[in-house]
Amino acid sequence: MTTLIINQEEVRRLLKMGECIDLMEQTLATLARGDAVQPLRTATWMPDRKGLLGTMPGFLGRPRTLGIKVVTVFPGNHGTELDAHQGAVLLFDVSNGCLLAIVDASEITSIRTAAVSAAATRCLAREDASTLAILGSGTQARTHLEAIRLVRDLRQARVWSRSHQHARRFAARESAGLHVQAVPTAREAVEGADIICTVTASREPILCGEWISPGAHINAVGACLASMRELDGQAVARSRLFVDRRESALNEAGDFLLAKEEGLLGDEHILGELGEVLLGQVEGRRDPNEITLFESQGLAVEDLAAAGRVHQRAVQEKAGTTVTIGEKRHATA
Repeated sequence: MTTLIINQEEVRRLLKMGECIDLMEQTLATLARGDAVQPLRTATWMPDRKGLLGTMPGFLGRPRTLGIKVVTVFPGNHGTELDAHQGAVLLFDVSNGCLLAIVDASEITSIRTAAVSAAATRCLAREDASTLAILGSGTQARTHLEAIRLVRDLRQARVWSRSHQHARRFAARESAGLHVQAVPTAREAVEGADIICTVTASREPILCGEWISPGAHINAVGACLASMRELDGQAVARSRLFVDRRESALNEAGDFLLAKEEGLLGDEHILGELGEVLLGQVEGRRDPNEITLFESQGLAVEDLAAAGRVHQRAVQEKAGTTVTIGEKRHATA
């Protein structure tokens, strides 16, 4: 059987951010309707804890998509030429189980993660939000800046990184058409910001609740394990909390789980899933002064929807590389 291999460059060309934002809204709404199968992901750590292998299977009912993302996470790659997240999304034919495509996962992840944050921002942030704070200066910082600019009319952006040199390089590189300022502390980035995106691999809080201005919206992206957190307990407790999927947050969202351990909140603090807000089943922002928080764990159905769209485009444009993986069943007597 023939399988299409689609590399990083082709994913970047075939999946545009604006289109992906709309696609992620549709996908999360489909999940909220119950038309998807979304198991919890598994993480297999190397003995030295240097990196892990993550497996994220799923099924999406519309469009019908079956597959799995297999990805490695090596935090030590930050600051090198290698992405911290690498791997592939495997798409299978829903009628016969044949392997349809192998799609570069690093680019799928970088685009769809920012697209989901932009969908949350479009749904939950104030309409007049115009100042963006980004905590982190890596790949997700770049794609989040691109995505948020598509859903809000930004006047300025401030970026902080543990390496101020990295932050300065990011600001210089991304300042075309928008003033991007590198600041020396996370607090300086956050104070007065309307939208805050935390996109780091931190295991300890980098965003304190006392810094957050009334009316701000937060996209918490980097803490994808129960032991990791980017926000302190006060930041979570002060916010109206929405998640991509409730089960994932209750099992994997360190920002929420560690604040819960500290006794600052309970499970009821999760007001709903973003898909439920998009469908009008759960109320989102109620007034201009409240703080909203979207806790993004990253879901297999998001990867499958994005990879499925890339595969569809690749077939239309005759892109990718075709290989033979698997053959017909051997004849038997």
